Amino acid sequence: MPAFPTYGPDELDALNGVKNAVLGVFAAHGYARHEPAVLQPAQIFVDRSGEEIRRRTYELSDPSGRELCLRPDLTIPTCKWQVESGNPYPARLCYHGLAFRQEPGDGQFYQAGAELLGLVDRATGDVEMMSLAVEAIRAGGVKQFDMIVGDLGLFAKLVDALDVPAQWRGRLKRHFWRTGYFEVLLTRMVAGGDAQHAIDALRGLKLMELKPAIEKLIDGEGEAPLGGRTREEIIERLMIQACDAPRLDADVADLITKFLKVSGPGETALEKIRELTKPIAADMVRPLAAMADRLNALKTMGVPPERVRFVAHFGRALEYYTGFVFEFWTRAGEVGGGGRYDTLLESLGAPRGTTAVGCAIRTERLLKARALP
Repeated sequence: MPAFPTYGPDELDALNGVKNAVLGVFAAHGYARHEPAVLQPAQIFVDRSGEEIRRRTYELSDPSGRELCLRPDLTIPTCKWQVESGNPYPARLCYHGLAFRQEPGDGQFYQAGAELLGLVDRATGDVEMMSLAVEAIRAGGVKQFDMIVGDLGLFAKLVDALDVPAQWRGRLKRHFWRTGYFEVLLTRMVAGGDAQHAIDALRGLKLMELKPAIEKLIDGEGEAPLGGRTREEIIERLMIQACDAPRLDADVADLITKFLKVSGPGETALEKIRELTKPIAADMVRPLAAMADRLNALKTMGVPPERVRFVAHFGRALEYYTGFVFEFWTRAGEVGGGGRYDTLLESLGAPRGTTAVGCAIRTERLLKARALP
């Protein structure tokens, strides 16, 4: 395991000042402090964060052979604690502590965050969390920043409204933010690239011949993300697809591609999407109106519209996000972000439909950003 960076007394004092300012904002809005344990069960992150986090997690085993990890993120263990505590909803929790990931130059970083769990009114929750994050970043000393916003729910609504075979919908939604891989996936669904030809060939095989043939196909697939699934699970899935794998209509794929290329100032980008989705306008009215409301809310927070960019292909690099997402950028890089993850708590044992939205702020990057001109 690599050596982690250390901080001198002056750096720690400065970091503590930023931490206290950020946590002070959270506390003023009724968020109770929680500190999850540093050592966590590894599987909860693999199952819910996806391949990207799994590759960067520091893993170890205890004497009994149980797989553990240094927490790569504080959202999941905080949500897990809330579910297991039996405390009522809605719950407002916040934290500040070290997260550990294998990243260039660093193996650890300080993460402050807030989680709003179980609030039924999603629109109100989105605005509350955006406002909280904006106020916290400003309190940390960064007054000027750019924002990127997106909405996985908007893309999901598009997929559901289009003539997409049911068995492809989940896969499109799950991978749409994986630039590069998604485009290859879409091509295969439509056409008949090498992988589709291989699956077509599988249809002529007897059931006993399918498994070894699919194993050969997987070996040729390269580095496609596994998302935490085992080889056996993937083989079983491909066996089902080989029996009945309808292709995606090329016009539908073209609309999806054009949708995901939309990027620009918020209001301009939404107008482009309205134009693109005229054939399914009735299905898109509500999610587009919800995004317009969020953009208007940012204006009331004093965030200039020209500093807010909507990116249709933006979903953040964590698989548990399900809806509205946002990030804050400065000359020091990304300083914070967050969004909605409405299925995470249910996967941890909460009642079905328990909502969740949160934000996380990199306090060291805030400190660096405020020192830049």
